[in-house]
Amino acid sequence: MSWIHESKRSWLEKFCINVLKSGPVPKHVALIMDGNRRYAVRNGMEKLQGHSFGFNKLSETLEWCLDLGITEVTVYTFSIENFKRPKEEVNCLMNLAREKFRELLKEKEKLEKYGVCIRIFGNICLLPVDLQMLVAEAVLHTYNNTKTYLNVCLAYTSREEITNAVKDVALEVVNGNLKDCDISEKILDQSLYSRKSTNPDIIVRTSGEVRLSDFLLWQSSYSVLSFLRVLWPDFTIWHLFLAVLFYQHNYEKLKEIDNKHSFRVQHEEEQLDIRAAVQQYESKKTVEDNTNFESEILRIRNEMNERRNKFLNKLDKDRYEKLLQIKEGYTTQLEPPFA
Repeated sequence: MSWIHESKRSWLEKFCINVLKSGPVPKHVALIMDGNRRYAVRNGMEKLQGHSFGFNKLSETLEWCLDLGITEVTVYTFSIENFKRPKEEVNCLMNLAREKFRELLKEKEKLEKYGVCIRIFGNICLLPVDLQMLVAEAVLHTYNNTKTYLNVCLAYTSREEITNAVKDVALEVVNGNLKDCDISEKILDQSLYSRKSTNPDIIVRTSGEVRLSDFLLWQSSYSVLSFLRVLWPDFTIWHLFLAVLFYQHNYEKLKEIDNKHSFRVQHEEEQLDIRAAVQQYESKKTVEDNTNFESEILRIRNEMNERRNKFLNKLDKDRYEKLLQIKEGYTTQLEPPFA
């Protein structure tokens, strides 16, 4: 990945970067890189060449993000729905992914130097086994890096992500490790593939399509959406500048709305916890019970939080151990859900 180096910019680009950095800079940008196939058709190329140009454009865009001080980037590289494409095209995309992850792993020293943490959002068991192993190795090698984050949505849809989170929570309820009263919006949010990530400040989609296509639906409630008519391989630093400028124009209003939402959710979840604790207290209380009401409610709420924390720690551990297994080849390729 050639983006991990000192970038060269024209004086005008440097000037614009400094101007934009004087305002609120987005910390997390998400990219729907659409238009590779149309670019190939327009230029009389094979579709694979269009995808190859798209991968190269991603490397360039990541450099621009680093120059602007954007510390987290999420890219939609391959949707589960893309498995429906012709087999030859899917195989070509898998080969491109293999090539790029191999290149990434060759630059381990630079990944360490720049503190790059690679995360994968998606069900990677839908990928070929050798690609699963490459992906797992990249994630594990950069697992503890904390300076910059590259989130790769691979074999991903938002609906699958949410469904998977619900299954993880439901399984722990069935096993008795969580109770109904422990389930909240926050718990579900913390069960997603993106659980260690921030929500994107900006989502950019190229090609002129004005939809999210099942991308980060849960996480994008307060993101600035930039739909650009340019095809992804034609994306330039000026398009990124425009998206950042649009974000800055809407920053204060979005911050106000997001803060109100966070306060409301926190207040509602606290009230639900108190109500659940009171119900438990009342259901177990006897006439001879002399326990202090407030201390008992606090104890019950602490138990609820302890169960939640144990669940989240277990989730992290299980996902990490799954990556270790995949890296060593203890995995199989699953069929896409619609096959």
